[in-house]
Amino acid sequence: MSRYIVYMQPAEEGGFVIWCPALPGCVSQGETEEEALEMIRDAMLGYIESLKKHGDPVPPGIEDKVEKVEIVSA
Repeated sequence: MSRYIVYMQPAEEGGFVIWCPALPGCVSQGETEEEALEMIRDAMLGYIESLKKHGDPVPPGIEDKVEKVEIVSA
């Protein structure tokens, strides 16, 4: 099992857009945050299966321990 970072933001037309930068072009959307997460998981699995099928390298996932830094700009 690999872990990847995904980013989510509200869509202009409603719902949420979600994408995985480690998998270029792997983007999905959902009406709710939960649906968007479910949809990107499915898209990521399909993306990785396609890479394997074509003999392309699969980008490494993130390590289990990731530090988060929050900043507030002035």
